[in-house]
Amino acid sequence: MQDTGLNNQRVRQLNRQTLLRLVWRHKRLSKSQFAQYTGLSIPAVSNILEELVADGRLSHSSENLSSRGLNSGSYQIPPEGNFILCMNVTPTSIESQLCDAQLSASGEFERRAISAPTPQALLAEIEAIWLQNVKRWPGKKLDLALGIHGQVDPTTGVSQTMPQAPWRDKVEIKYLLEEKLGVTVRLDNDCVMLALAEKWQNPGNREDFCVINVDYGIGSSFVINGQIYRGNLYGSGQIGHTIVNPDGAICDCGRYGCLETVASLSALKKQARIWLKSSPTPQQQDPETLSSLQLINAWHAGDERVMRWVEESANAVGLSLYNFLNILNINQIWFYGRSCGFGESWLAAIKQRIGFNPFDHNDGLTRHATQINFGKLSRAQQVMGIGYLFAEAALESEG
Repeated sequence: MQDTGLNNQRVRQLNRQTLLRLVWRHKRLSKSQFAQYTGLSIPAVSNILEELVADGRLSHSSENLSSRGLNSGSYQIPPEGNFILCMNVTPTSIESQLCDAQLSASGEFERRAISAPTPQALLAEIEAIWLQNVKRWPGKKLDLALGIHGQVDPTTGVSQTMPQAPWRDKVEIKYLLEEKLGVTVRLDNDCVMLALAEKWQNPGNREDFCVINVDYGIGSSFVINGQIYRGNLYGSGQIGHTIVNPDGAICDCGRYGCLETVASLSALKKQARIWLKSSPTPQQQDPETLSSLQLINAWHAGDERVMRWVEESANAVGLSLYNFLNILNINQIWFYGRSCGFGESWLAAIKQRIGFNPFDHNDGLTRHATQINFGKLSRAQQVMGIGYLFAEAALESEG
């Protein structure tokens, strides 16, 4: 009898988590919608919802979501909770989107160019943006969710390495900001931010998928069985540091020939700058001011050299992905980052190099057929993804 009781308790916990997960995803649901999504009976749903409301996990509204005239109201995350200020943080820019307690956008998405020569300067920039939003919303407590460039320990809140930064020391971002601001701070890697954004805001995702961010560097994040996979040392997704050429250029990680040294935007710009400097004929473009946008425009204009460099980089990405993803048997891939500006022909080159999953007959008829596409979430939605660290923490507390 004791085992049965424990089993029943566990089932109830799982049902509570399921209902809360649905509310975080859909924002507002009626009893009949909960029953439809879960397969539970209306009486069973009603009992669980009553518990969640009594515990303060959900609130009930008289707003009717049914067109049939049956008004049982709707349920949502309590709107009076703390707001969450979501940020994507690098040493050169901070993007921010404020969200309410239900993780719906409040106000406008913003991007601010910054100069942060020291960790203290970076923390001051984060604080300044937080204070700016606090003034806009007097009386509201604003917690912080930060997507941090580089390797991050989400448990301790320490930035381990930040490749674009002029410093190499670890930074205790969570501790320092919580001490200074008196709010809760959650943080993770910027690729985890993208994976969370896809997981919670794209209903077309599978239980297993990955996001690839091809930008200054190359990063990735995996969702396996519906959960972010981080690894014991929080280093999962380091696809940019798979070696594609053992005799290649040295990487920031200290090894030679990593994918980032061949296929990232920084690698492509370096290749273009070297050519511009060594060209026997004068060039209009100053090698030192070459931008990513100029490189992308040259690709679309049909510049033969740029087209060759970019195609080679796409081939390298595709080959790395073929090896990487077949090991995990993940066959839904979303691409993000400024390199997506190279467009469909760039993506087609990657797809061709990936070839096919040997377990996918490539007939397009199965619901698990391989999908490789550009991510479709807006930049604001991408940055909001990091806010779902709070939603996932709330769900874990139900376990």
